[in-house]
Amino acid sequence: MCWSAEADLVAGAVVSGIGLACLAQVRRAGQLPLAALPLVLGVHQLVEAAVWLGVDGRIGPGPAQWARTVWAVIALPLLPALVPVGVRRAVPDPPGRGLRTALAVLGLVVAAALAVAVATHPVSAEASGHALSYAIGIPYAPLLVAGYLLATVGSLLLSGDRVLRLLGLLTGAGAVAGALLWRLAFASAWCALAALVSVVLLWWVRRDGHPGAAPLSARRDPGRAGRSGPR
Repeated sequence: MCWSAEADLVAGAVVSGIGLACLAQVRRAGQLPLAALPLVLGVHQLVEAAVWLGVDGRIGPGPAQWARTVWAVIALPLLPALVPVGVRRAVPDPPGRGLRTALAVLGLVVAAALAVAVATHPVSAEASGHALSYAIGIPYAPLLVAGYLLATVGSLLLSGDRVLRLLGLLTGAGAVAGALLWRLAFASAWCALAALVSVVLLWWVRRDGHPGAAPLSARRDPGRAGRSGPR
């Protein structure tokens, strides 16, 4: 999250614009889930602008509660399902496919548990320094957080695609930085991370969908591209 409603609005508009550019560059169906991620992140920040307005008392309690709930739905059930499933769809090649499938299943299990938590607990938010602090009442929170990070960051790191691996490193570092900044009550790194993730995914979509781009398997082992038939 950013440090004010206005900052979230600006960042959300920029990231959403990058997200639309990502979707416009899609050339194959397998790209769609990951290509949609920047738009999801942009909308998430726009929704948080409404959460800030509720915390500041600038909108009524009804709209504020809706904003908090939508924010939680995107952050909790949606992302741990979207990312690993998106990686599994984007990289269907056999090397590592079993692990990617397992992480996609893990992401869906975590998403289901978090969906139940969001559906059965009210979402609250309050300003904490320059960031928002959310409370939902998630059972087994440490276990679910570990599964969340393993499914999302792990699937990117194990994708076999150099750009998606870079994205995994960035999101992993962002998670650590966000935790440290949260403890120090400084402004969250979420805005910068969302923008960076969106730019990297735009790069990935444009490169991966380019008509002249080599297949992932050929990029992993260029020596095989020119060989045909058994030796």
